[in-house]
Amino acid sequence: MTKKEEILKEIERLRKEKDVIILAHYYTNPEIQDIADYIGDSLGLSQMAAKTESSTILFCGVRFMAETASIISPGKRVLIPDITAGCSLADSIASKNIQEWKNKNPNGLVVSYVNTTAEVKALTDICCTSANAAKVITSIPENIKVLFGPDKNLATYIKTITGRDIDIWDGDCCVHEDFTTAKVDDLIRRHPDAEILIHPESNCSHHPSILERDNAYILSTSGMVKRAGESPAGKFIIVTEPGVLHQLNLMHPGKTFIPVDINNKCYQMRKVTLEKVLWSLQNDEFLVEIPETIRAKAYPSIERMLQINSL
Repeated sequence: MTKKEEILKEIERLRKEKDVIILAHYYTNPEIQDIADYIGDSLGLSQMAAKTESSTILFCGVRFMAETASIISPGKRVLIPDITAGCSLADSIASKNIQEWKNKNPNGLVVSYVNTTAEVKALTDICCTSANAAKVITSIPENIKVLFGPDKNLATYIKTITGRDIDIWDGDCCVHEDFTTAKVDDLIRRHPDAEILIHPESNCSHHPSILERDNAYILSTSGMVKRAGESPAGKFIIVTEPGVLHQLNLMHPGKTFIPVDINNKCYQMRKVTLEKVLWSLQNDEFLVEIPETIRAKAYPSIERMLQINSL
């Protein structure tokens, strides 16, 4: 038995013994996706964390995701294999920034992308993900100004398609910010028969030349996986973190998926390894705990997001 096989066998034993559900994001390493009970984007992972009956959630992703699971599942233990796995978006805005923003716009309503800390969510009116941001925004009365943070690209895209009055925070995902219109246009020229699937965090998502194309779709990561199965196209340009290619190729083996940049990876997500998953299960680390004063204030913003999505 190889070392990897030994690790996988022990992970399987411990997850059953300790009643653990393993959740993994599409941007984690393929071997992590392969051991997960559920693979999803931020919305799907939030929904699964809220409804699982397992006593422990092992979250293979970055810290804000594990925090979200802890906020909406107070009776469960939430573990993350690498406590240092962070997010440039979550780091781009702090609770003090939200409070100052609200002070300047007392009649505004704060919509925070789920890629934020628990402290920011505690000052947020409604959370959203890339999968339901438009639905969240259109649920808000048109006479109310929206303060949307921290992702400027997602916010600009939503503002463009809804025409809503949105004040936008200047934050970005360091991976998606590098997916420029020039890079995507270059691939389109080389693969004119390909359908284009673009994550709204991408730098190019709100560019007119992209929005005017009838073969370009702005989608969440889970939306891309779904679209690839429904579309008659056989070739796709994928404008998001290349970790999703693993599921795309597994689920749609007869189709071709072309990443804009195979090397432009979220190395925070990829801090999670099989060895760290095993260590986490063995030692019940790292336990993600949110102070109840913060958790109680943050919970309604996530609950509203999930309620809106179910309508």
